[in-house]
Amino acid sequence: MRFPFIVLSILAIHLSSFAQIAKTIHQNAIVIDTHGDIFFNQIKSGIDVGKLQPKGNFDLVRAKKGGLDVQFFSIWCDETGGYALANREIDSLYNLIKRYPKRIGLVKNGAELENAINQNKLAAMIGVEGGHMIENRLDYIDSLAKRGMAYLTLTWNNSTSWASSAAEETSGKIKPENAGLNDFGRQVVKRLNKLGVLVDLAHVGEKTFYDAIATTTNPIIVSHSCAYGINPVPRNLKDDQIKAVAKNGGVICVNFYSGFLDSSYNSKQKAFLAKYDVELKSLTEKLDKSSAIDTLIAHHQADADAIRPPISLIIKHINYIVKLAGINHVGLGADFDGAESFPLGMNSVADYPKITEELLKNGYSETDIRKILGGNVIRLIKENKG
Repeated sequence: MRFPFIVLSILAIHLSSFAQIAKTIHQNAIVIDTHGDIFFNQIKSGIDVGKLQPKGNFDLVRAKKGGLDVQFFSIWCDETGGYALANREIDSLYNLIKRYPKRIGLVKNGAELENAINQNKLAAMIGVEGGHMIENRLDYIDSLAKRGMAYLTLTWNNSTSWASSAAEETSGKIKPENAGLNDFGRQVVKRLNKLGVLVDLAHVGEKTFYDAIATTTNPIIVSHSCAYGINPVPRNLKDDQIKAVAKNGGVICVNFYSGFLDSSYNSKQKAFLAKYDVELKSLTEKLDKSSAIDTLIAHHQADADAIRPPISLIIKHINYIVKLAGINHVGLGADFDGAESFPLGMNSVADYPKITEELLKNGYSETDIRKILGGNVIRLIKENKG
């Protein structure tokens, strides 16, 4: 009966060796998350993300544990907010850096990014999510860039007067003849190019997407989107769009939100919410809808976990994009703190090593893994701003 024991021992050694290889690759790579929605929630709650938090997906403690080197902090508000609120969120980041100067630093270009990492700091970058926050003023782009804006997402779910969103193009709210970029929208793209600020095409409609690709002279970023060919939701990129990003030299950063990864998630979520409809209605009397859903999930964690997709779906979207665009055009944009559900096991930025393990299992080389984890985005930053 020694043979099975020997086989199991060899397998255990192999798995241990595999885990060590993945750990070493992860430690040696520069890991970049191009989209995290932390500061809108911080303004509402007043939490200190420099300390370990019992809720949410990000804090400096878990970022360190997960080997995260660079975090693009999303500056977000819905269409009711604007430039002033954007600056309040940037102030929150500045205050966090002031409280923890040895652990986090603001960076605005590739050289500063590498310097921060060499100092063992989390490199903080700023992504402004929604063109409505510039309030139709080019000088507001200049001001936000001076404060550290590394990318501007041309639209959120709402369209602006100069760019149409994916949500409103597909819903019919925007008529086809009014979709895309107008003259001012093209001025926005050109101003971003001039300043070295990345043009972000997550959230934008197809017409806006192709107008922006035709206008920009720099490679673009898609900061948090997935593949439409796997899950056909309006926020995901169709095959021709993926190929267009590659031709432009840009990078598509895969979103971890269950609803963008898994084509069956939305129906499962509806069933979950229907099951606890009475409780949800009670919660919405006291909380906003997003907070009510988060609370409901916390009350019924086992049921909520049962509808979360596996981590392998993240890799499936990466594989799909790599097949169409090539290894140099994919990255990671988790959308942590910006959604109610992520794959099982991906609970926070502390779980980033699991991505490296999954990539290794899928046959990616160390060189290619390092590109996906952050190398491609570093190249993009340098090509835009140096």
